[in-house]
Amino acid sequence: MRAAILRAGQMVVEDLDDLTPGAGQVLVEPIACGICGSDLHTVDHAHDLVAAAEAAGVVTFTRGFDPDQDLVMGHELSCRVIGLGAGVTGIAEGDEFAAMPLLETPDGRVVPGYNNRFPGGYSSQMLLSPAALLPIPNGLDPELAALTEPMAVGLHAVNESSITPDRVALVVGTGPVGLAIIAALAAAGIEAIIAADFSPTRRGVATQMGAHQVVDPATDSIIDAWRAASDGITPPVLYDAVGVPGMIDQLMVQAPPRSEILVAGVCIPPDNFRPSIGIYKQLSLRFVLGWSAEEFGQSLHNLADGHIDGSKLVTGHVSIDGVPQAFRDLGDPEQHVKILVRPDL
Repeated sequence: MRAAILRAGQMVVEDLDDLTPGAGQVLVEPIACGICGSDLHTVDHAHDLVAAAEAAGVVTFTRGFDPDQDLVMGHELSCRVIGLGAGVTGIAEGDEFAAMPLLETPDGRVVPGYNNRFPGGYSSQMLLSPAALLPIPNGLDPELAALTEPMAVGLHAVNESSITPDRVALVVGTGPVGLAIIAALAAAGIEAIIAADFSPTRRGVATQMGAHQVVDPATDSIIDAWRAASDGITPPVLYDAVGVPGMIDQLMVQAPPRSEILVAGVCIPPDNFRPSIGIYKQLSLRFVLGWSAEEFGQSLHNLADGHIDGSKLVTGHVSIDGVPQAFRDLGDPEQHVKILVRPDL
C-alpha cells in the first residue's frame, strides 16, 4: 500500500505493508480524503496536541498515538470496500460509503489517522468498523461525500451554540471550519450570517457557502456590520474559527454585552484573555469539538440533498505522492481552501 507519512515533522511518501482486516473490521480503499487543518497543525505541534488531549482526559485520541513514531493521517473520507473481516455482514466488496474515522480493536476504539498502528486516509488502504460506514444517498458524488466530516464539525458548532432566527451570526475566520459553520447556518435557515476574513478568496467562498455579508477586518468592523443588520440590541453569536493566540480576548473586547462566543478554531499555544471583560459584559464563552453520529448523518444528507454545495469548497486534488506539496500549498489562503487526496490519481 502507498501512504503519505508524518515522520519527525516532515511529510514523506513510501510503500507500506498491505493491511488485513481483523474480526469485525472492514478493509477499504479511500476514494477521497480531505486535508484537514488539524492535520496541518499536527505536523508542527503533535506533542502539544497529545499533551493537551491527555490533560483533558480524551483517551480515544491519545490511545496509540506517539508523536515520535510514524503516523499516516487523514480522517475526512469516502471509501470503497475491498475486504471483509470475519463476522462482518450486510456489506459487500465494492460498496461505497462516507466514513467516520472509527475502528474497534481488541484494545478499544481508536481513530485511524491519529494512531501509529492504523493508518488514515492519506493511503491506499485503511481499516474501519462497519458502524463507521454510511451509504452515500441520492447519487451524491463519492468524492464530495468525503466532505461529510468537516461539514459535521460545522454543524456541531452551530448546534452547540444558542443561535436562533432572530440573532445575527458572526463567523470570524473563513477557512474550512468557518466555511463549514457558514454552510450549517445557511442550511438551518439563519437569515443574517456575516463573515470576516482577511483573504479575498475565502471571503468569496464564504458568500458562495451562504454568508449574506462579508467583511475585511483590515478595513471594516464585523460589529458595525452586526449593528447595520440587526436591531442593535439582540446580542449576536460569534463563532471563532481562527484559533490564534489573542483572538478570544479580541472578540470579548469587541462583542456586544450578553453575546455568546463559540470557539471552534484550535489554538495550539497557550493563550490569555481577561475574564473581567466577560464579567462586565456578561458574555457566554463555549468551546466545541467534533460531531455526533447523528450530526455526521445529517451532514451527509445536507450534501446529498443539495442543502450544501460541497463542490464550492474543493480547490484541488492530489495523489498520495502529492500530499507533501499539498500541505505546503495550504499555507497560502489565496491558493487553496480544501484539497482532496485521491489515491487513484
